[in-house]
Amino acid sequence: MNDEPVVLASDVRMSYGDTQVLHGVDFSVAPGEVSCIIGPSGSGKSTFLRCVNGLEPVLGGSLRVLGEQVGYSLRDGKYHAWTPKEFAAFRTRIGMVFQRFNLFAHQSALENVACAPIHVGGVPGDKARELAMEQLAQVGLADHAHKRPHQLSGGQQQRVAIARALAMNPTLMLFDEPTSALDPELVDEVLEVMKKLALDGMTMVVVTHEIGFAREVGDTLTFFDEGVVVEQGAPAELLADCKQPRTRAFLSSVL
Repeated sequence: MNDEPVVLASDVRMSYGDTQVLHGVDFSVAPGEVSCIIGPSGSGKSTFLRCVNGLEPVLGGSLRVLGEQVGYSLRDGKYHAWTPKEFAAFRTRIGMVFQRFNLFAHQSALENVACAPIHVGGVPGDKARELAMEQLAQVGLADHAHKRPHQLSGGQQQRVAIARALAMNPTLMLFDEPTSALDPELVDEVLEVMKKLALDGMTMVVVTHEIGFAREVGDTLTFFDEGVVVEQGAPAELLADCKQPRTRAFLSSVL
């Protein structure tokens, strides 16, 4: 396996207008690693994830994902900004699951999952639907393939969203607080799907408030605050003996 990090951020900075959100983030994810990110609201966690997927521009520092400098290609000794087509090709290698499910309301679960392979990947319809059924079976929803989102629970909708993100066979999966919009009794069914992905060796970056999941499944745990990485380490070690007062204060409020 290639030893190059799947994600390698060095001094990454990003702003919305005059408001700086990321103040120099250093962060890396190795192939097959499950990297969990925690921190208070507004700390830059979701913004960083969106930068990794090329949804927000990095305004300073270096961000390499899947061996590429996000947003730029080096040709003839010069960096050239990606075209929309190049951004789209890059994103086909990354699956992203958001807080909200963002399913197409007028389509069935099967159609939602098959959509990207058909319209982005150019997979013939019958083959795409066959692959979509396989993905829905992986998340335990084969029997619900014909249902539209309003006929599914929140947990089921989020599992469809995970199946949809997996439909393009991504190398990297990004999860942006995937259980935060769910009723408490529906959280476990989504976390179980994510645990299975981790066991299967998927490289994952997970922004989460589920500390138990981070402790059990995560290989690394990173605490973000005010747009910087405050502390990072093995989950069990960081949770038991964090070094920074800000980390300690945050954990005392959520544990």
